[in-house]
Amino acid sequence: MRTVSRFQRRPPPDPLEKASAERIIDIRRWSDKLFSVKVTRHAAFRFTPGQWVRLGIASGSGLPGAVVWRPYSLVSADYDDYLEFFSILVPGGAFSSRLAATGVGDTLYVERQAYGFLTAARFSGGRHLWLLASGTGVAPYLSILRDPDVWQRYDERVLAYSVGEARDLAYREELAGLATDELLGAGRPPLRFVPIVTREPFPGALHARLPALIRDGQLERAAGLTFSPDDSRILICGNPQMLDDVRDALAERGLRPDRSATPGHFASENYW
Repeated sequence: MRTVSRFQRRPPPDPLEKASAERIIDIRRWSDKLFSVKVTRHAAFRFTPGQWVRLGIASGSGLPGAVVWRPYSLVSADYDDYLEFFSILVPGGAFSSRLAATGVGDTLYVERQAYGFLTAARFSGGRHLWLLASGTGVAPYLSILRDPDVWQRYDERVLAYSVGEARDLAYREELAGLATDELLGAGRPPLRFVPIVTREPFPGALHARLPALIRDGQLERAAGLTFSPDDSRILICGNPQMLDDVRDALAERGLRPDRSATPGHFASENYW
């Protein structure tokens, strides 16, 4: 009879046990590198607008159950019957290149647990909610801005959305629709949307990086509001360098990070 040592290493848990297999129901191409994917939603899946979830896709290695995982913010509202994600194609990327090659009907795995604290509900006080994004960092804000509680809690909402080229300004129609959505903004000021295009001139858009626009006051002038410790609550989402630079620029204005033990004025989340 074979004896199994109590020190024998157990096999690692199967990550698919914590995920549901969802079906892709729509793919929208914004440009040659940007696209959005909608999938079915498991009836038990719950999240708070602003959170992210890990997505899995078959690795193509031929090994049974081999899946590549990446974190993605949820674009969809928490009341939608589907889940939507916004992605950029990374040349040679183990995940994004496979995701970009999928079609309607293909399978995408979605972990059942949502994560993250980039939510409007984390702040105390404040009257103006600023949402600062670069690239696909706009994704969680599309979910947050479709939350009726955000429109009830804050007197003003500002979205500053920075991209390299004008064609990368995704979801413009959806953002424009927020001004007339009766469920959200009835009787309240519409969203103050500030598009930013850094690599080329574009009508109606600012033309500099977000940190510079904060430091020289252009962002505030374009939004028609000023940063202040009493009124401003700020969420930041984008690439790691953008996060560092924007946090520094806000700190120079006398604003401080929001932490569980010390309430503050701005928050960011980096899951790169």
